[in-house]
Amino acid sequence: MKYQRVDILDKGLSKGELRSVVSSVGSLEALLDEEAKEYAMIKYLVASQREEKLLDTPSVYKTPIVRNGKKSNHRLCS
Repeated sequence: MKYQRVDILDKGLSKGELRSVVSSVGSLEALLDEEAKEYAMIKYLVASQREEKLLDTPSVYKTPIVRNGKKSNHRLCS
């Protein structure tokens, strides 16, 4: 099986990639790592601000995020 590994903690996700993953897993909150230091910065923001802040702060993603086309799962390998 061919795969591509992307270090999202270093590279982050584009807005389109983030929306695709959110659509697949059901909500933006499903991607947030409540254990991350930066989680408190995002937790109380309104939804539109939360997305923008998350794009700038990839350390708050639950990882790994595994994608297969349009399907995503952030817990598959954890």
